[in-house]
Amino acid sequence: MKIGLYFGTFNPIHVGHLIIANHMAENADLEQVWLVVTPHNPLKKKDTLLDDYHRLEMVHLATEDFPKLKPSDIEFKLSQPNYTVNTLVHLEEKFPNHDFSLIMGEDNLKSLHKWKNHEIILQNHEIYVYPRISSEAENLDLKNHPKVHLIDAPIVEISSTFIRKSIKEGKNIQPLLPTKVWEYIDHNNFYKK
Repeated sequence: MKIGLYFGTFNPIHVGHLIIANHMAENADLEQVWLVVTPHNPLKKKDTLLDDYHRLEMVHLATEDFPKLKPSDIEFKLSQPNYTVNTLVHLEEKFPNHDFSLIMGEDNLKSLHKWKNHEIILQNHEIYVYPRISSEAENLDLKNHPKVHLIDAPIVEISSTFIRKSIKEGKNIQPLLPTKVWEYIDHNNFYKK
């Protein structure tokens, strides 16, 4: 099975994440897209980051009506700090019959050369890239790499940071979140402080 891995903190997951994940599942040659919830990075401030399991639960709620989208907590079980190359090795060992690819925005592709063992990632895995307004594909050094596929996808400029800030300010951002995610956030009073 060909699986696309879409990594993120999903703090919280929003409709932009779902639009991109579903577009990749429906329009790239992927059978499923796994939304990999990234645990807290010890180098970043945790004041706005919800507990790993709350973020995972929101991804479960957001994806339950999309059979090709699957939540994943695979990185919760790996030693920290975690590197994508290590996650890929772990997944290949655990699921030897799956073929794993990465899904990322153009901004991440631009910085891929800074990732640990990025040459190994490029050698062994396809990378599906969705567009960003803020970057131009013409400037991407890796855009012509045989393993890199630029996907014509809707450009979605919604950020979890904007959503958290809006909730804190008491604004109604309900249309930006899947209904069950909004209800979960509201019920638990998340992001209000």
